[in-house]
Amino acid sequence: MSAIDHYLDAVIRQGEAEARHDGSAAIEAHHLLLGLAAQQDSAPGAVLAAAGLDRAAIRAALDREFEHSLSTVGVSPAAFALPSPTPDPDRRIGLGASARLALERGFFHAPRKRDLRPAHLLLGILEAELGTVPRALTLAGVNREELAERAKEAASTADW
Repeated sequence: MSAIDHYLDAVIRQGEAEARHDGSAAIEAHHLLLGLAAQQDSAPGAVLAAAGLDRAAIRAALDREFEHSLSTVGVSPAAFALPSPTPDPDRRIGLGASARLALERGFFHAPRKRDLRPAHLLLGILEAELGTVPRALTLAGVNREELAERAKEAASTADW
């Protein structure tokens, strides 16, 4: 396997762990974003950290997005004792639609597989116009366009 294959495998495995922790049936783009943040020694990890988006900050933004989404339909999570998710360690968790689309968008930016860099994956996640990640980052006050520009720069200048 190439270096990018190993990197993608590590990020997807981390995304799977995040999805499992959430009790999710699929790995979605926000799980991959958390996985990228966990890879602190990579270009995407550095781009996210420079924007103040470590794993804890991203998790907090995702929690705010969840609460905000519920509040738009008149539900307050504080009013209920929601149970914690119960992870099923035996269930196979595959890629969800938002994760597949993020990967496709990221791959689109590299003319050939050998040109694919970790920052391309971050770029693919940030380019989503709709969904959990754009809502969470907006609620966190993150300028996605600026962050995407940093990811583009990292993809063009950084080996890893």
